Amino acid sequence: MSRRNLESDSPCPVARSLDLVGDRWSLLILRDAFDGVRRFGDFQRSLGVARNILTDRLRKLVDADILQLHAASDGTAYQEYVLTPKGESLFPILVALRQWGEQHLYQRGERHSQLLDNRTGKPVPLMRLHGSDGAVLAATDTRVRKLA
Repeated sequence: MSRRNLESDSPCPVARSLDLVGDRWSLLILRDAFDGVRRFGDFQRSLGVARNILTDRLRKLVDADILQLHAASDGTAYQEYVLTPKGESLFPILVALRQWGEQHLYQRGERHSQLLDNRTGKPVPLMRLHGSDGAVLAATDTRVRKLA
């Protein structure tokens, strides 16, 4: 059985999620989609990815109902890739990756892009996982119940 089949059939939500959106190009396509990129050529220019790889990843994201193809908003013959509600629900994943990168991959004072709150113009605060009682949870405060 191939790696892909093992993950697609896995009882682990992390493995199934990674099977669908866990490769570099899919995550960068999603990043760009959240930044407003809609057209194939714009994704290609932004990412510098080969056409065949971009075509494959976009098709996979459309087939998974993460992106949808729509007629171009400007009335041209182009089609645009638009995030679905399922795709939009991936936003916290991209924010978590961004914030981890900001904390661990930049030197103090090193410049990088920032995610800003449109209402305040301020950087988005660090995401925290909270329990049902509102307390912040660390990894040691959680466990996974494995299937028997």
